[in-house]
Amino acid sequence: MNNKESSSPRITGKNIVLVGNPNVGKSVIFNYLTGSYVDVANFPGTTNNVICGRFGQDAVTDTPGIYGISSFNEEEKITRDIVLHGDVLINIVDAVHLERDLFLTQQLIDTGLPVLVMLNMIDEAEHQGIKIDIEVLKELLGVPIIATVAVEGKGLDQVRDAIEGAQMGRVLPVVKEKLAELPDTISRPEKLLALEGDIAVSERNGVTPGPYRTLFYKERRQWVNQLVAMSVKEAGPREAWGARLSRWMIQPATGIPLLIATLWVLYQLIGVFVAQTVVEFTEGVIMGEYFQPAAKALVGTMVAPDTALSEILVGQFGVITMTVTYLIGLLLPLVLGFNLVLALLEDTGYLPRIAILLDRVLTFFGLNGQAVIPLVLGFGCVTMALMSTRLLGSERERRIATIILALTVPCSAQLAIIATMLAGLGPGFAIVYGILILSVFIAGGVLLDRFIPGNSSSLWIDLPPLRLPRMDNVLQKTWGKSKEFITEAAPLFALGALFLGLLEVTGTLDSIENALVPLTVSWLGLPKEAASGFIMGVIRREFGTAGLFSFPMSDMQKLIALTTITLFVPCIASAMVIFKERGWKEGTAIWIGVVMVAFFVGGLANQLLKFFAIYFSTAAPLTMLAGSIIVGLVLILGLSWVTPGFSRSR
Repeated sequence: MNNKESSSPRITGKNIVLVGNPNVGKSVIFNYLTGSYVDVANFPGTTNNVICGRFGQDAVTDTPGIYGISSFNEEEKITRDIVLHGDVLINIVDAVHLERDLFLTQQLIDTGLPVLVMLNMIDEAEHQGIKIDIEVLKELLGVPIIATVAVEGKGLDQVRDAIEGAQMGRVLPVVKEKLAELPDTISRPEKLLALEGDIAVSERNGVTPGPYRTLFYKERRQWVNQLVAMSVKEAGPREAWGARLSRWMIQPATGIPLLIATLWVLYQLIGVFVAQTVVEFTEGVIMGEYFQPAAKALVGTMVAPDTALSEILVGQFGVITMTVTYLIGLLLPLVLGFNLVLALLEDTGYLPRIAILLDRVLTFFGLNGQAVIPLVLGFGCVTMALMSTRLLGSERERRIATIILALTVPCSAQLAIIATMLAGLGPGFAIVYGILILSVFIAGGVLLDRFIPGNSSSLWIDLPPLRLPRMDNVLQKTWGKSKEFITEAAPLFALGALFLGLLEVTGTLDSIENALVPLTVSWLGLPKEAASGFIMGVIRREFGTAGLFSFPMSDMQKLIALTTITLFVPCIASAMVIFKERGWKEGTAIWIGVVMVAFFVGGLANQLLKFFAIYFSTAAPLTMLAGSIIVGLVLILGLSWVTPGFSRSR
């Protein structure tokens, strides 16, 4: 869409604010108005930040999805402050859920600001037999309403003229009456929020928070029920296939098999096809047979071979060879594949159903099903997932989720490399690796739930309708996220390769490796060169994991190395987010704790393998290790329930 002015006169220099419940299409409409692309996901919690753009001479702000501007959570506080400075409010309403969405609509109207209502997803309402009389609804609310199907662009051509017609609607009589209790020196919107008991707004205006929140809410709910009764003419009783499938997805008897089947398909696509077939061609053929020889030959014409500069540019840790090979040959296809899968899951609306399905399981870790959002996002990017922990309902949950993410959740690039290495080791090693990581996840979560004080919240999540994914949106999102990753990672990879190259040519790397021999060789049972992988893992997790390909190891050593570096500290970007969200003191404690757990678990697994290999048959070590892990996990779970700890209020 181009961003040209329409020929008809319209307001200029205004601050237009998009407001709506989660998952009603705000981002799609923002894209249309501004010509800018932001993530569009059928997944509550996607819009974590405030996005701004331009629509002609006007400013447009896309706010987080909320159910009111009453300061109940961080998203509502952010949206409240933006709304208070808005000139025109565009309220996006889901036509299928009028009873829910019109409550926010009436609260916005009660602020006295000009409002335009966009009745979105009108096609889905019609498909479900819901007939909405828009003219009646427009008359009752007193604001202009346009019907849209945003994802298809239907009705959006009316937005330009409709913005000009935005107007103040019908304020509830009880609200109008109580507004007179506050002086006119306070703005109309802030009067409303002060009367509803908003502490921040009341303090800002030097008044006592009002006692009318319950009264206003009761009146709004009754009025919205009347609105729906008078404007919805017919609602068909039939149940669409999407509703039936949605119900199956959240019931354990059918939801768990569906989830297992989904994960199996994802593994075949990412872990087998992309991680093996595609990467083998891009890294082995394109990079190994063509790019690297060409790069070495080109550098050789300008720099003498076997010199320090040549080693830094095209050697084992070459800034040119290693950086480009890992970024383009290895990571780009892996990240593209994972982001494609994640975009498909988001666009269909399956992720929130996974949250409901896993809610009961996650309560054992002091979390609720909402935590599946950062956990799933973590498999795409741990940095992004750590930022999304602020969506969780309590400080306790945010702390637990941060530690679990930092310790046990690998990002998409690292996970894809791990899948590639495990595929070469065989199913036995893959099963033991999975048991190791899952055991740390379960034991860590249960212990954190036991000993971290505070209260956990219940699950409140919006269930969007299931939809067929829109491939233009999916592909655009996949490319946008993958491009962002490569752009962000490229300088870090280059600096990391340069750092390793300098350590290599100066002999410092060998000194560090020798100093870490008691840890890497004696305790972990790895070659001393593995130290370089851990060093680079601090810069980028996947860089460190990929570095394990650069020297020979036995299958047992690869298992230990993969286990340790999976549990190893997240990359610098993620560490900075941890420090920002948790503070330097707690962030440092988390960082050091994760390092200690990673090396302890990896070393313990190595020592057990050695013991079993010596005292049992050669076929037994993996089986014995798996059994030991399970027994240890059971002991930890048992002790966690009999050891006195902090109370866990729900």
